Amino acid sequence: MNLSLTLSFRPTEPSLFHRKSFSPIKYPQKQHVPIFHQPKLDPRRTQFRVTAKRPSPIEGLSEEMSAMASQNLDHAPARRRVRSAFVDVHQQLDHCLFKMDHAGIRTEEWYGRSSKGMEIFCKSWLPKLDVLIKGALCFCHGYGSTCTFFFEGIAKRIAASGYAVYAVDYPGFGLSEGLHGYIPNFDELIDDVNEQFTNIKGRPEVKGLPFFIMGESMGGAVTLKIHLKEPSKWDGVILVAPMCKIAEDVMPPAIVLKLLALMSEVLPQAKLFPQKDMAGLSYRDPRKRKTAGYNVISYKDHMRSRTAVELLKATSDIETQLDKVSGPLLILHGAADKVTDPLVSQLLYEKASSKDKTLKLYQDGYHCILQGEPDDRIFTVLDDIVTWLDFRCSPN
Repeated sequence: MNLSLTLSFRPTEPSLFHRKSFSPIKYPQKQHVPIFHQPKLDPRRTQFRVTAKRPSPIEGLSEEMSAMASQNLDHAPARRRVRSAFVDVHQQLDHCLFKMDHAGIRTEEWYGRSSKGMEIFCKSWLPKLDVLIKGALCFCHGYGSTCTFFFEGIAKRIAASGYAVYAVDYPGFGLSEGLHGYIPNFDELIDDVNEQFTNIKGRPEVKGLPFFIMGESMGGAVTLKIHLKEPSKWDGVILVAPMCKIAEDVMPPAIVLKLLALMSEVLPQAKLFPQKDMAGLSYRDPRKRKTAGYNVISYKDHMRSRTAVELLKATSDIETQLDKVSGPLLILHGAADKVTDPLVSQLLYEKASSKDKTLKLYQDGYHCILQGEPDDRIFTVLDDIVTWLDFRCSPN
């Protein structure tokens, strides 16, 4: 049974959702965003170190593979070696996204060179040769994720429905160059990603087709910034549990923000901000929570000081521009998400000036509704994405 709430607005229909309307979904009084935990710092006594957290052991791995997964992944060559070593392991994982049979889906991997000379990992998933491509979807991954691993299954499912799917790893994430988990400037990250997507739009298999952009969690912030930069260049925006506003009850006080800004200048790469166990907050299904640990090249360490500042700045900027979101919009969010706030997605829905907008809240859903829910819920969310794309790519 589909336990989701759908709210939508299109030009030919009256709005089903108004600014002050009552939501039938009951939310906890406080939503928690475990990204910015406030360190209790005394500048007179505290010594700062750039340290690496010891990775948690992965159940069932051999000593050799455990050692491979535990090595320092600060730089791209190490992450690429580890990813290659785990390719066969990933194919054996007991998760619906790895077990789906999508024979004939064509994949390609390459490194695009950014204008700053940095190697950016890119990947595509295309339908079978005899399937007409309806449109293209560009994907932006989350902070603790990559454009491979779980997204492989997501992309194949969407490609099997007739869409060309493309994704990139941000600088410093996944297989791209850059210090692991380090965002020195969020706007420059946006430029790097947008540059690769612009190149993808010129590829012969999709030239002239509708182009959509999709982002999950922090990738929602990336997606919104790209859309706001060039709104007319996208035929639609899909957001999954987007990070687009920091809740007031978890915003650090002014004095902590000043200290954070100082630390980001003095020690920008320092790993100063411990995080809660994100898997427990993100994956409702305990078995899928264990599977998430096999994404060995995702960033799991303490957040770097400059990265924390840049994420705060990015969400503050997006918050002031929610009314400028203007393209066809689909927002998908777990109603029990405690990583990003579903109430913020409702706010975005209300404020967006899009004439075609849909909000779907999934009852009891955690943060990772595409990876961490029961199988039937994962397939429901994927089907909702494909149905939305099909409606907007229909000749009629």
